[in-house]
Amino acid sequence: MALKNNKQMNTQLSKLACVPFPLTVGYVNFSKTGVRGRKKLRERNCEMMPVHPFRQGRKRAPDPEVDLEQEASKRENNARLVKTLGEKDASVKILEDLVFGAEDELVERLEHAADDVRTSLLDEDESSDEETVNGARLQVPLARKAVWQDDDDEVEEDVDMAHRFRKDFTKSDAESRMNKQKLQQRLKEQFQKAMGGAPSWAETEVQKKRKKKEVDDEDEDDEDNLLRKTGNFVGTSESLPKGILRIKKCLNANNDRPAEDRLTTVQFHPSAQVVMTAGLDQSISLFQVDGKTNPKIQSIHLERFPVNKACFSASGEQVIATGLRNKLFYIYDMMEGKIIPVPTVRGLSEQRVKEFEISPEGEFLLLTGASGYLHLMTMKTKEVIRSMKVSGNVCGAAFSADGSKIFSNSEEGEVFIWDVRSSKCLSRFPDEGCVKGTSIAVSRDGQYLACGSQSGVVNVYSQQACLRETEPKPLKAIMNLVTSATALRFNPSSEILAIASRADDEANRLVHLPSLTVFSNFPVFRRKTIYRTQCVDFSPNSGFYSVANNKGDALLFRLMHYKDF
Repeated sequence: MALKNNKQMNTQLSKLACVPFPLTVGYVNFSKTGVRGRKKLRERNCEMMPVHPFRQGRKRAPDPEVDLEQEASKRENNARLVKTLGEKDASVKILEDLVFGAEDELVERLEHAADDVRTSLLDEDESSDEETVNGARLQVPLARKAVWQDDDDEVEEDVDMAHRFRKDFTKSDAESRMNKQKLQQRLKEQFQKAMGGAPSWAETEVQKKRKKKEVDDEDEDDEDNLLRKTGNFVGTSESLPKGILRIKKCLNANNDRPAEDRLTTVQFHPSAQVVMTAGLDQSISLFQVDGKTNPKIQSIHLERFPVNKACFSASGEQVIATGLRNKLFYIYDMMEGKIIPVPTVRGLSEQRVKEFEISPEGEFLLLTGASGYLHLMTMKTKEVIRSMKVSGNVCGAAFSADGSKIFSNSEEGEVFIWDVRSSKCLSRFPDEGCVKGTSIAVSRDGQYLACGSQSGVVNVYSQQACLRETEPKPLKAIMNLVTSATALRFNPSSEILAIASRADDEANRLVHLPSLTVFSNFPVFRRKTIYRTQCVDFSPNSGFYSVANNKGDALLFRLMHYKDF
């Protein structure tokens, strides 16, 4: 039966392939036969192999047991499968070529197929990228919604603008009340004005693109203008920028000899690179300023004379010092090295003299007396030639830049302007919002006047407006101090106003005058450095800024914007 089945299988396969197919009879285990056995078996198979019927030229009789219709249907099915495999499955053809030869043609076909695959992958990547870009263009951005909304924001409510903290936001007296939306817009404008424009984090993408385009257009215009000119285009801006002050902390000015008690005075020499300190330790010291070692030049000890104030003369050849207890004051002549005591002044009936000011040309000495009196003394004869009186006690006085006027501030909050030659009051006005005055200062260019009050508010006025108007309005009310403003000083170029208070630690600020804004980076220290400020001063060319504190130290800062001492 097994022989019969093998004969039928061989017959079908020979008809499909149209090639002679050997007949295998039985099953032989080649693992148990040797080489001779396998050779004899091959010879026996060759003898037993029947002759193919097609080679004899005659037809083979059909097998009586085979169904011809079933055999015909199987033949047609096999022919259809062979045709399908030959046309649609290229892998069969490749496998036949690999088995039966045609290696060169196969390698070439595989190379072309790999190139086609890479090309198709690139096309798919480009198409996917284009689809992604097109999808991003067609995608509509979703509207952003607020995380939280306050119902009170929608309520219309007017804000009272008469409050002193909101007066700066009004543009006229008609704006006594303002709605919340308008006030918010006004606050935004004030913030942008103080910051020099809108900060980058507050700008939208559209504003950033527009700003970038404007900058590019300006750069192109500048390049066109630059190409039309010749010359030296390298230069630096001479005006002091606002916002951030380039400043460096140096070694203390009196590091070579620190004071043993509170310092009351620090002042730079008008022409030499020298700084002077004086205080309650009954001494006056001179130091050479270099920012690195600051060596001591000279130190003078005044027996039983705590120094309340010391000041260089206009020529810088003398030092004038007053004490706390009496009207005696000393004059130290640095050229001759002599200390000249002045026990009495002709025409002066005061029991005590503490505060004084020296005129710019050095001709007069203005002494502050009790009960609101100001005495004008000549430096040549040491006698009083004129006296002036204000209502209340005098809290501060200063000469104008040309020495023709005297500005004085009373504790009653009134400012008086006097003529030096005639001793007449040229103008008198109340310091706006001031209950009790504490200090006063004038700029050297004759443009600004600063008045300090006990509340810490410093009003900055225009000197010309103070002379013309009976009630001038301040250009700016600086409210960065919360204790009494006891020290005011303009720098020589009138670009910086130093304000300080001796009532609190670190109460020291520098104001940028053209914009009337406070520099945000001073003082910024991790620990206390300045402590309680007693006196401040700038060097002749604003290169250095010094602060005398209650610890006996004269702090020294280098202002990097100014190149000279």
